[in-house]
Amino acid sequence: MPTISVIVPAYNSQNTILETIASIQQQTFTDFELIVIDDGSSDRTLELLQTIRDSRIKVVSYENGGVSVARNRGISLSTSEYITFIDADDLWTPDKLELQLAALQQHPTAAVAYSWTCFMDRQGKFFHNDNPIYFQGNVYSELLKTNFLLSGSNPLIRRVALADVGEFDPTLTHAEEWELYLRLAAKYDFVVVPKTQILYRQTAGSASAKIEVMEKDAIQVIDRAFRSAPPQLQSLKNQSLANLYRYLAHLYLTKIPGATAAKIAWQKLQIAIRLQPQILLNRKVQTLLVKFLLIQLLSPKLANYLLQKITRIRANYIQDNDIRYIAE
Repeated sequence: MPTISVIVPAYNSQNTILETIASIQQQTFTDFELIVIDDGSSDRTLELLQTIRDSRIKVVSYENGGVSVARNRGISLSTSEYITFIDADDLWTPDKLELQLAALQQHPTAAVAYSWTCFMDRQGKFFHNDNPIYFQGNVYSELLKTNFLLSGSNPLIRRVALADVGEFDPTLTHAEEWELYLRLAAKYDFVVVPKTQILYRQTAGSASAKIEVMEKDAIQVIDRAFRSAPPQLQSLKNQSLANLYRYLAHLYLTKIPGATAAKIAWQKLQIAIRLQPQILLNRKVQTLLVKFLLIQLLSPKLANYLLQKITRIRANYIQDNDIRYIAE
């Protein structure tokens, strides 16, 4: 029986699936099974998967059920003591499994190991590292504020803990991983691997309708979490909601062009500030305010061009300085 089960939900992932599988195959820890759930793909995803020759891989196809259902199907097929997930467009550094497994073995009370994240664009070029996070042990209060694991491609989880708290909520299409992490954090310790190991691909052009669903699901997750949180943590709810609205403002401002989206972004940011005025001290909020100022001073088209130019220069600078570290 392998030590780790790696579960990959894949839906119409022909452009990235082979690169993702390769990053799993290149792991320095090799005692794993690789379960790919083809979630009703209509492109060449399944055809490409069938070209892979690796005795550790199992590919199973289902009708489309969404990412939560796909991950749960993978869990039901898995056999290992430890379980991890990676989306079909993300990547891992080669030591991801090795170091996360070592962290859990060194901390027997911990049920979840997580690492730091680097954000990529659609072409797989590095944008920036996320801020270093060192939360471990009882991280429940910090996780109530925001999903600092950032994605479903990050943690390594003990099977017994998943069996205890339950699987992904299939009714959620967004924030489903945060909802699961909150249930885990309410009962188990977390441990951090202080190294960038998750390469998270950000896609361009998120539709406003998708962001609206994201907002609805995330508010549902927050409301549900604080219904079960102890009284001494209830004061964190405004901070949690403020962090969400700050993030929604960022999405509207950076993912959707035009004055209408910018207006909605400003409305979301104002909600965040009303909920928690001290969020104005947050560097990400200050960056958003600078972007809003540029949009007000310039035409939306010129402001968008300048913002993209600044982002590209910053990405190139960080890539030149960080890529060696990330690849270590």
